[in-house]
Amino acid sequence: MNNLNTPRWNLDSIFSSIDSDEYKKALSDYESGMENLENLLASAKKFIRTAAENFDFAVWLKSYLEAENHVLTLASSLGAYAYIIYSVDTTNTCYLNNIAKIDEMGLRYEQIELSFRSVLLANSKYLDEFYKRFPECIEYKYLLEEEIEQTKHQMSPQEENLASDLQRTGGDAWERLHEQIISNLKDKDGKTFNALRNDAYSGDKQLRKSSYESEIALLRQNEIAFSASLNNLKGETVTLNKRRNWASAIDRALSSARMSKKTLDALIGAIEESLPKWRKYFKLKAKFLAEHDLTASAGAGRGGKGIAFYDLFAPMGEPSPTSLLSKEWTFDEAKEYVIARYDSFSKSMGDFARNAFESGWIDAEVRPGKVGGAYDEDFAINHESRILSNFTGSFSDIITLAHELGHAYHFSCMKGKAAAFFSYPMTLAETASTFAETIVKQDMISKCTGSDKIQILDLDLQDVSQVLVDILCRFYFERSVFEERTEGELSAEDFCRLMGDAQEKSYGDGLNEERHEYMWAVKSHYYSTGLDFYNFPYAFGQLFAAALYAFYKKDTTFAQKYSELLSKTGSMSCEDVCALCGFDISTKEFWKSGIELYVAEIDGLKKLVG
Repeated sequence: MNNLNTPRWNLDSIFSSIDSDEYKKALSDYESGMENLENLLASAKKFIRTAAENFDFAVWLKSYLEAENHVLTLASSLGAYAYIIYSVDTTNTCYLNNIAKIDEMGLRYEQIELSFRSVLLANSKYLDEFYKRFPECIEYKYLLEEEIEQTKHQMSPQEENLASDLQRTGGDAWERLHEQIISNLKDKDGKTFNALRNDAYSGDKQLRKSSYESEIALLRQNEIAFSASLNNLKGETVTLNKRRNWASAIDRALSSARMSKKTLDALIGAIEESLPKWRKYFKLKAKFLAEHDLTASAGAGRGGKGIAFYDLFAPMGEPSPTSLLSKEWTFDEAKEYVIARYDSFSKSMGDFARNAFESGWIDAEVRPGKVGGAYDEDFAINHESRILSNFTGSFSDIITLAHELGHAYHFSCMKGKAAAFFSYPMTLAETASTFAETIVKQDMISKCTGSDKIQILDLDLQDVSQVLVDILCRFYFERSVFEERTEGELSAEDFCRLMGDAQEKSYGDGLNEERHEYMWAVKSHYYSTGLDFYNFPYAFGQLFAAALYAFYKKDTTFAQKYSELLSKTGSMSCEDVCALCGFDISTKEFWKSGIELYVAEIDGLKKLVG
């Protein structure tokens, strides 16, 4: 403990240690569970091959799903436990070896899944009979149809196995190269790249600009390695997508997101129509910074010019000494504040937060060997969650707590379901967390006045502008990269050109001439073989949560509908889940209802700063 009274979590209800008898038994049960699945698959294939007329597929599938639930419960819990104990003790080689062991066991399960798809496809005509005989399994309908659809986008088992093996020395290796270069970059004074990036939030105008210039210089010096990594990663994806019968990378991303092209077009269209409002905000902030001598940019804010890239996160002044924004919060104060905000929405959500705090689910202490940032990990075993944060007493840390607890609350709404339903797309995964964050931010906005109100409005708007405007920029960039990479190799010059085009289309004259054409070398999401178009799900989550918040303000019975919506996110498409609450997310009007919250904030900021 320290003067902020930050806790460490208690993991005893999951596993006491990797050396404990219960952990070793779970590992053994995981292996025997996979062996059971393999035996079930071998039995099914034998029947299909030699005595198909005697194969009772419905009974077999019921047995398989029950056995799979046991394996998934263990697999997800063992994997989550392996990571969280490592994340607070990153130099522990035993923990690193344990992660590698769990990952290796997971490769076996991937092969089982591929084999299951082939059996399912061969017997898909019997699925209607399966649902009639076992109506309690009707919730599996979407997942099973999804599995059948995936068979259209997989190579032969041998080719898929080879692709997985080669990926370790292919795409994964290029990704690691990017990580290793970025994590070891330093300027002439020994300042790390991440530290330079963090200076974007500094109140020191000269520091923001000089760090931005150092960042650009470091990226330019390493542009050959970065461009080679990105070029080859996207080339690998283009090749595999073609082999797997995906028309484009966006089609694969939409399938993973469980949403339609019509919905994506509506979402992107609504953001595009809001761009004039966001450019108004950027110019408003640029003008304020220039008038108060808070920018080192010669052109920002003058003659209606936009903001310099390095001023996007610049503070608009300092909060007052008595402000809730500037006070150092103890963890207990943060706990009470978050619980009160959750209570204001619903008693069940408030009670959930109380239990999480009181049961030792949160590790908030900052200490050596612990990873930075924050996350939520969910455990099918005992249906519990654990949250990591690095609490320093700032108001932003409270927002982070609310956000991660929102993820955990989402998981709690699925209690009693099979483990197969605990996997939901990123589009919906960010909904509960962003909704919880919105409740906290809107409460703080209502409590602040004067310069503090300017500060909190700007903090919210700069966050949301990143999720909408910058995410749109990343979407444009990645789309153009795939279009051009399909035709040939891309160089650093090409990537800079495409990023410049994307920034012009999204930020437009909201930015002045001091832009960042090397952002393609910064964002790690571009450098992953499995995360194409990692961008638009964030915009989906932000605006979906905002639209839900607007609905909640009009409907006092919404809390019950909200928990029901969250409980269905693992068993339906995005469109069908949202339709349960009467929302049609395939229309621009729905997404505009979320944007209206932030348009009102821009107008409110305009009134305060003139």
